[in-house]
Amino acid sequence: MDTLTLLGIAVGLAMDAFAVAIATGIALGTVSGRQTFRLAFHFGLFQFLMPVIGYLAGMTVERYIKGYDHWLAFVLLGYIGGKMVYEGGWGRGEEGNGGKDPTRGISLVVLSVATSIDALAVGISLGVIRTEGIVYPGVVIGVVACTFTAAGLHLGKRLGTVFGSRMEVVGGLVLVAIGVKILFDHYRG
Repeated sequence: MDTLTLLGIAVGLAMDAFAVAIATGIALGTVSGRQTFRLAFHFGLFQFLMPVIGYLAGMTVERYIKGYDHWLAFVLLGYIGGKMVYEGGWGRGEEGNGGKDPTRGISLVVLSVATSIDALAVGISLGVIRTEGIVYPGVVIGVVACTFTAAGLHLGKRLGTVFGSRMEVVGGLVLVAIGVKILFDHYRG
């Protein structure tokens, strides 16, 4: 696989992570270096691991996950996005983000999995066509996702500062829209 194709795949896969990072930055309002590191590291790690796992699994796993991978991504993104819409519109008290930090705990894992499911499918595809090696493509995909995540988180912080705390509702709607897009793309073919 040539470098330009690999970078195109990596940027395409990083777009979900970028959008989720923007929504997360909006939800947080204030973003620390630790939060940036946690989110960017985990998104990059999952984006690296998923194609490697998919490559190793090849056709064996494809038949088991192909029928519901889109539903899994939709449910995960819909849940987190719906929660953000609720907290941004009605659930927000004096504590800002309701005291929740999406760069910690189960929210971080859920977001990491939801944004990297498409990378698993890419890995399966690369395994099926017998691409030589997966470590280098995995590293490139992970580094691009990590970079886009850090940039998106800080862009979201700025948007939240400029447009106010109700931007969390918009961020949540973006996550739900990404989930719907995944479903639409799957059924469209």
